[in-house]
Amino acid sequence: MHPDNLISLKDDMVAFIAGHGMRRLPAYISDEVPTVVYEDESPDGWKDFVEHAKAAGAPFVVMNEVVLKKADLALVMEHLHEEDLPPAIAEELEDAQYLVNHVGKIGYLQLGFAHQGMMFTFDVATEWYDNFQNLLDTVTDMHGLMLDDFDRDE
Repeated sequence: MHPDNLISLKDDMVAFIAGHGMRRLPAYISDEVPTVVYEDESPDGWKDFVEHAKAAGAPFVVMNEVVLKKADLALVMEHLHEEDLPPAIAEELEDAQYLVNHVGKIGYLQLGFAHQGMMFTFDVATEWYDNFQNLLDTVTDMHGLMLDDFDRDE
């Protein structure tokens, strides 16, 4: 179970990567890139991932974080309020009001490295971030919009 803010995990990752003599590249690996997703449910699975990167000879690890911004949440909520929503989604919207409590927190971290033409990735997200993504998907589906303008910081 992950905390509701991944800042401590990010700090641990930064130190661990540096401790292995590797650099970090602030970037996001998009879904369009051929990717192998590392799946390890253990709390320290990301450490094994970094060790695999080092063993593969990767000179750096790509690292990305997503911080929930007030403007991003407001945009999603505004679009949801504009619609005549089915009861199930309207109920979900009411439950989503709690997301304001997570503004300024890191909800998603991605690590990655390239090896033999593939990107290998490790992702971790909080429960609230997954809920936010579901709301974002709902808005995108309803409006046919591409609302992928949310900042992805280092």
